[in-house]
Amino acid sequence: MAEFSDIVDGPLRARFASLRVRPEEVEERFVRGAGAGGQKINKTSSTVWLQHRPTGVEVRCQRERSQTVNRLLAWAELAAKLEWRRQEMANQSQAARELVRRQKRQKSRGQKARMMEGKKHRAKIKSKRGRAHAE
Repeated sequence: MAEFSDIVDGPLRARFASLRVRPEEVEERFVRGAGAGGQKINKTSSTVWLQHRPTGVEVRCQRERSQTVNRLLAWAELAAKLEWRRQEMANQSQAARELVRRQKRQKSRGQKARMMEGKKHRAKIKSKRGRAHAE
């Protein structure tokens, strides 16, 4: 079986390095495929299954007939999933910071004036309520 460095080329290796993912953290298995394909798919273990243990991200690839090609595609797909996951986490933390910033910022004079006008209007409506006077 070929090593990680034999399969993964330069750009893909750089993607994993930027994600700080080491090949030892990834479990790799070769399993029989599912679906159409007849005898070939039933006899060969050309499907590649990868799992990044720390995050639990899984990838399964059986697009091609060749195990080597599927292996390269699976590693590329794993890198894409991990990059997407990292980006989502960054977006969520950015959104949380933006929410806090919006909640804490001061109101403009116009906003304050409109707010006070609305409160006064509501107070007038409420002041007209009360018990009915019996005459």
